[in-house]
Amino acid sequence: MKLIIGALMTNSMKKSILFFILTALFFISCKNSNEAEKVIDPSVPVTLTTIDTRSIQSYIDLNATAAYLVKNVIKANATGYLNSVNVASNDYVSNGAVLFSIKTREAKVLGNTINKIDPSLNFGGAIKVRANTNGFVTSVNVQQGDYVQDGDPLVSINDSNSFAIVLSLPYEFKKYVSINEELTVILPDSTLVKAKVQKYMPTVDATSQTQSVILKVIGKHDIPENLIVKVRINKSSNSKTVSLPKAAVLSNETETDFWIMKMMDNNTAIKIPIKKGVETQDKVEILSPVLTPEDKILLSGNYGVADTIKVKVIKAD
Repeated sequence: MKLIIGALMTNSMKKSILFFILTALFFISCKNSNEAEKVIDPSVPVTLTTIDTRSIQSYIDLNATAAYLVKNVIKANATGYLNSVNVASNDYVSNGAVLFSIKTREAKVLGNTINKIDPSLNFGGAIKVRANTNGFVTSVNVQQGDYVQDGDPLVSINDSNSFAIVLSLPYEFKKYVSINEELTVILPDSTLVKAKVQKYMPTVDATSQTQSVILKVIGKHDIPENLIVKVRINKSSNSKTVSLPKAAVLSNETETDFWIMKMMDNNTAIKIPIKKGVETQDKVEILSPVLTPEDKILLSGNYGVADTIKVKVIKAD
């Protein structure tokens, strides 16, 4: 009898424990189901911007090279020996400065003898060779004591008056550059220099299809020869315009349709088709529709969204 009662009690305890476990699993399942059924916030975090009414310019920067267009070669004006050399490479010389003196063979051999006979003849004096321009000496081909003949090259001088910026202009951009127009030259150290368009060279490079344009620097600037600089070419300019940052303007894959996402209330943005005008590195001109300073435009969080979205503004530009 006791065994039967013990067995019954054991079965009853097992049923109670099983019931307790099933109940616990039921509540846990319900809790997980409630957590899964929580509504996910569909709002897209975005930042906003507004229109810019400042002037907008479209430009391109093209490479150019600093150069001396005229290089003068000073030649010997007599046959004889170089009595003196008064110049070295990289020297700056002025027009009329004495660079060399040449003493002819006859003067060197007979000068002292003739001068003793008649000092008034002043025979045997050195012939002076002078600079014919202002500029920097690039090379000296002789040294003191050398024997030279009439017409031999002695020294090369860059004519400082011929210094210019040579711009290689793609022919399709020629319509943007006019004679006597002032352009901005940007040096590698970010210094800005003004230069005036002087003339076009009469030929076009057969390979690159670029035409050389000569720019004369306005004012005095220490620009070394062969320095590569950038020249800014203005393609268009508009002082009365409405523009947005580039990140606010979206397009399709073929870039035939453009649009923005505009806030309609505090948490809804809709797609607005636009027509764009001048485009710079960081701004896009908006020709239509008419936007006002009060309009809020999505700057980020606007890519790959539907035509109408719920948004949550996290920051305004």
